[in-house]
Amino acid sequence: MSVDRLRQQISEFLGFSIPETSVPFVAHNAVEEHGYGRIRISYTSEEGEQIPAFLLLPDGDGPFAAVLIHHQHHGERHLGKSEVCGLVGDPLQAFGPALARQGVVVLAPDSICFEDRRRGRTGTEADEAADVEQHYNEMCYRLLRGDTLMRKVLSDSAQGISILRAHPLVDPERVGIMGHSYGGNTVLFHGALDKRIRFACSSGAACTYQHKMAHQTGIEMAEVIPGFATCYDIPDLLTCFAPRRVLLVSATEDMSSHDADGIVAIAQETCSAMGITEHIEHKRYEGGHAITPERFADIVHWLARCVG
Repeated sequence: MSVDRLRQQISEFLGFSIPETSVPFVAHNAVEEHGYGRIRISYTSEEGEQIPAFLLLPDGDGPFAAVLIHHQHHGERHLGKSEVCGLVGDPLQAFGPALARQGVVVLAPDSICFEDRRRGRTGTEADEAADVEQHYNEMCYRLLRGDTLMRKVLSDSAQGISILRAHPLVDPERVGIMGHSYGGNTVLFHGALDKRIRFACSSGAACTYQHKMAHQTGIEMAEVIPGFATCYDIPDLLTCFAPRRVLLVSATEDMSSHDADGIVAIAQETCSAMGITEHIEHKRYEGGHAITPERFADIVHWLARCVG
């Protein structure tokens, strides 16, 4: 089987497709920051609801490379795009400003059920019980309809890539994607299936379904895809990146990326058998799941090399 055929099969399994039309957005307000401007925008998902996001535009005329950044989960559904942009939350999740100041356009959207995409509540104030219930329901209702939350997440992510590629300040051949934890899961699935994405970084997310189930590791709601683990697993997704560049970031005590070494080895072996040159890089650190200053700096440096 070729990598293109594998990618097609997984896309069909998940019901994923790339938007065929342009995705317009509305700009609401802009704030000038040191080295870049931050614009609050919104655009319409394929299901018709509004997706709020921040668009960071570096100072200068472009064309610039661009990165779509997916936020983490961390049990804090009241935080999304604002944490990526350094406005609240963990400063080591603020990849947006770090990249924008290096001349990279950044799009940071809220994922469904996070920050301003919570039903009945917007902003960055927590409502833990209601937030968890909504997220759980979004998964369950889709499963009952024969759909999945992952398909929805991937559809929204693909809309974001379309926006970046069409922006007049962006070079469409230099568009990438990155995320940590929950965001890293989205990167693994979407980056594997969308060849418009030229490079990708997934942190704290490379762990097989097989390993998670064997070790009683939690599975994020979007990853609950009926039948997927009987046909595919994370090494298949990693194989689908070839020959594009991808960086996996893992840690020795992180159960969410515990068997990343094995995932890389399987994907490399599969690519070799297919006669395909892969560009998989893996950085493994001592420690747990959370981003550290060392990992933050290494990720920003790797992404800067890709866009350069």
